[in-house]
Amino acid sequence: MNRIDRLFGILTLLQSKKYITAEKIAEAFSISIRTVYRDIKALGEQGVPVGFEPHKGYFVVQGYFLPPVSFTTEEANALLLMEAMVFGFADKSIKNHYSAALDKVKAVLRGSQKDQLESLHQNIKLQLPACVNNDYEFLTVIQGAISSKCLLELGYKNKQEEVSKRLVEPIGLVFYAFSWHMIAWCHQRQDYRDFRVSRILTLKNTSLSFQKPEHMPLSDYMKLLPVNY
Repeated sequence: MNRIDRLFGILTLLQSKKYITAEKIAEAFSISIRTVYRDIKALGEQGVPVGFEPHKGYFVVQGYFLPPVSFTTEEANALLLMEAMVFGFADKSIKNHYSAALDKVKAVLRGSQKDQLESLHQNIKLQLPACVNNDYEFLTVIQGAISSKCLLELGYKNKQEEVSKRLVEPIGLVFYAFSWHMIAWCHQRQDYRDFRVSRILTLKNTSLSFQKPEHMPLSDYMKLLPVNY
């Protein structure tokens, strides 16, 4: 990768995160910390307002926006391939959001790239096992509740076909055994529970903040799951 492409890549990386350390930048581009310092200085000399906060890392000052980006054919192809995975393993809400995002990508492609992408689209197929069930629209709501730390109210049917109402604090989503599972602190059980998303009947974001002050990391809960990671 030449230096101009690397500088553009570093700027894109900076804009994708609130803070990023020099070590993370060096790892992403396989360069030394000293080179990161030189590149950050070069961005500043070109008028990019890069700031630094101790113990957190570099950031782009709020209000600065990169002009519309362009995509290489390989990048566009990668996103198209992921569309098949999204449509296979995500629910209706995620499919709609991904399609909208991909349309924005296609809008900035050159004419020849659009033709190639459309041709490739006809030649990517995903064969799913019959056990995959994603005929619901809950993942977007769950994602929002996890990121904003809001309580969810749900109606749920367990394996014994018993229906219950729950108030939960979701800490993460895990895909295993060909199903999405929401890991959440259940107020009714006063413990963490694994809710299979396809068994959720109703779901509502209450907009109320979590009541439990601290939650275990999702990675710790995953060690309790009946699968190896």
